[in-house]
Amino acid sequence: MSNPIAALFGRSPIRPIQEHMANAQRCVILLGDFLNACTSNDWQKAQEHQQAIHAAENEADDLKSNVRTNLPKSLLLPVARSDLLELLSIQDRLANRAKDIAGLMLGRKIEVPSSLTDSLLNYYKLSLKASGQALKAINELDELLEAGFRGKEVELVEDLIKELDDLENKSDIHQVQLRASLYKIEPNLPPVDVMFLYKIIDLIGEIADDSQKVGSRLLILIAH
Repeated sequence: MSNPIAALFGRSPIRPIQEHMANAQRCVILLGDFLNACTSNDWQKAQEHQQAIHAAENEADDLKSNVRTNLPKSLLLPVARSDLLELLSIQDRLANRAKDIAGLMLGRKIEVPSSLTDSLLNYYKLSLKASGQALKAINELDELLEAGFRGKEVELVEDLIKELDDLENKSDIHQVQLRASLYKIEPNLPPVDVMFLYKIIDLIGEIADDSQKVGSRLLILIAH
């Protein structure tokens, strides 16, 4: 009853990985509040939201460390321990991206040009949808295990991942459009600000990219 592994994982080692993904998604959700504050030039609110993201990212780190420490070296599961750890690492990047974006924007008080505000926020929303879709897929892992990675449950997860791929593709298209819009107004902005705006655009896009990688890793698990 006092076994720490049993206490952490309960009946399945999958649940802590799902909890970690939910925590990473919380970081991405909080990023939306942060971006809204930044685009309104409310730096006090932005700082509060940045601190909330930082706290959530720390919680994700703690969950990641607990899983890595306590995941049994020998699993009676149809998946490899190394695959689960790789999945965990990819999920963790989502929390890190949100933290990095907030830290960079707040540290330099990066002001988004008003002509780009709506486009940037819509671009973020695509990444948010992608990470939410990745969470949906991860939350099916328990069912996949019970189904022995066969049957309708596999088809369900494959459909979720197809939708995730579509969201990532839409994010890529929007990124190209957003970068083109920024390029047009570059002469009116300080060069250093332009450089960091491009960096922010890249980092937001990486949330969608990493979400897609979560789906790709799930496909590898299913294939095993």
